[in-house]
Amino acid sequence: MSTNIRKVKTSDLELKDRLVSIQRVTKVTKGGRNFGFTAIVVVGNEDGIVGYGLGKAKEVTTAIAKGVEAAKKNLVKVPIYRGTIPHEQISRFGGAEVFIKPASHGTGVKAGGAMRAVLESVGVTDVLAKSKGSSNPHNLVKATINALLQLRDAKAVAEQRGVSLDKVFNG
Repeated sequence: MSTNIRKVKTSDLELKDRLVSIQRVTKVTKGGRNFGFTAIVVVGNEDGIVGYGLGKAKEVTTAIAKGVEAAKKNLVKVPIYRGTIPHEQISRFGGAEVFIKPASHGTGVKAGGAMRAVLESVGVTDVLAKSKGSSNPHNLVKATINALLQLRDAKAVAEQRGVSLDKVFNG
């Protein structure tokens, strides 16, 4: 896993939020059942910045609002190259495993549920994705963001190796 986490500040960013999932949760006490809601929300500016958050509350709207606030607190920067990702990547979180692969222009976002929300929020327009293992939206969102964080563009690779861009591509 990448150690250089690319944190981003929320100031002057035009963020759009997407609701990934809502669950009704129950706490059973001696007085009966207490119902609440949890909401997983993904926010992004559709230009390489994305974050996710979990909100919990007694009402749906409050849970969503809390999720958006939590998501704004952990934004990260992701390299995007011509509407797709620089290279294919596999990542795991818990029981969820995701595989994302760059696609040619016009392919669209071929991804399911939670992965689609993350990839569209980050601004990827063409990508092939597959989730294997668990379909738990919590773990899928985390695995997808984990995979996006492990991506490196050619400039970062050249900088890390201390060579020119031409040498990265031509050996």
